[in-house]
Amino acid sequence: MNGKHLVKLGLEKKAIALAQTAATTREAAGLSRDDILSELRAVQQNPAAYAAGGVYAPLAAELLAQQAVRDARRGSDLRPAPLPYPTWGADLIDPGAHRQMDVAMRLPVSRAGALMPDAHVGYGLPIGGVLATENAVIPYGVGVDIGCSMMLSILPIQPGALRTEEATTLLLKHTRFGAGVAFEKRDRQDHEVLHESTWDDQPILQHLYDKAATQIGTSGSGNHFAEFGTLTLPHADLGLDAGQYLALLTHSGSRGFGAQVAGHFTALAERHHPGLAPEAKKLAWLPLDHEDGQAYWQAMNLAGRYALANHHLIHARLARALNVTPLTQISNSHNLAWKQTVNGQELIVHRKGATPAAPGQLGLIPGSMADPGYVVRGLGHDGALQSASHGAGRQLGRKAATSALAKKDVQAYLTGRGVTLIGGGIDEAPQAYKRIEDVIARQTDLVNVIASFQPRVVRMDTGSEDI
Repeated sequence: MNGKHLVKLGLEKKAIALAQTAATTREAAGLSRDDILSELRAVQQNPAAYAAGGVYAPLAAELLAQQAVRDARRGSDLRPAPLPYPTWGADLIDPGAHRQMDVAMRLPVSRAGALMPDAHVGYGLPIGGVLATENAVIPYGVGVDIGCSMMLSILPIQPGALRTEEATTLLLKHTRFGAGVAFEKRDRQDHEVLHESTWDDQPILQHLYDKAATQIGTSGSGNHFAEFGTLTLPHADLGLDAGQYLALLTHSGSRGFGAQVAGHFTALAERHHPGLAPEAKKLAWLPLDHEDGQAYWQAMNLAGRYALANHHLIHARLARALNVTPLTQISNSHNLAWKQTVNGQELIVHRKGATPAAPGQLGLIPGSMADPGYVVRGLGHDGALQSASHGAGRQLGRKAATSALAKKDVQAYLTGRGVTLIGGGIDEAPQAYKRIEDVIARQTDLVNVIASFQPRVVRMDTGSEDI
């Protein structure tokens, strides 16, 4: 038996070597070449029947592995053209975000999508992208900061009653910002999310528990913030009379815990689809009917609850320091995936930087460190997959903002709007963002604005370069 006979069988290189080894063994047992070739064809046709043991088991295992790769490649083929999707605020969106959304809409698991007016380039799905898939969850369709979210507390205090100096002291004492930061052990608070049994269900969750427990009640870097400001409610709503109120607004996520969950499952998804086209690599998905998909779904939702727990602890700490009970609180996640009925079918709707906006659903859309944010009520637009923007959206990347913007101009912008900034990097300057008023104006069919929030004292991480 020589290699030419095996090549004619259509075997690949590694399989040929294994077939040659098996053929040598069968020749030594006295079988003829024709009998061996007949056996090899039978292994090719049904490798699973030979994988349990015997002389052909190594060859059968290799053939099964090769078939799995071929199946994954076929299942990962992109559509030749993207499914159509609606865009809100197309004049505000850079072409790169459209290119990323186009790739997402070519995935074989994609069924519907939409692009919000704050959209800009991200990793995998663009920030401001909404994507509905069938039986599939995409870790990078959710994002690295799983569960990144907003929370607003409206306080029973007149806006002018909290002096700038006092607000600054409170934020410095009761909030923490930055990669890897935590409160001192004696100052850490507990939360029921840390006592969930879910942490014991997966090795990665067990491994990350201590990190999560250490960083509970804190915020990350980038665009995360905690700020006191003035909430203006033009008409009675939210169970409150019309008027102005002191309010606390925070933007935070799932810290290092969520980021490591995202990295772990993205790598796992990429291994599920080794043949996925390079431009779609970061959109690799996990089937929800597979144990890996179920594991991500569980970890993602835990990270979402953990992110909201961070907000609750921040707000509770500051309310306690002010000796008040909030009149009302509003929160929403904007980096998560949800099961949602779309056109009569249950799909997985990924919102990567998009606010849920089902009919009557309250949400928060912030501007920048010096520009207003808004309390909104969803209108349930089905074309937008019942979504809206999650903020103003960047018009300058971080590096571009750092090199293009002058500190004196940013400081003048803040001073002109009466904003006191604690920390904050030039990469988060208001000029790096689109005008929030323009973004809101492009989505009047997605949400109704019911209140506005003007920042007054803002705390953020320092960023790449302090302002």
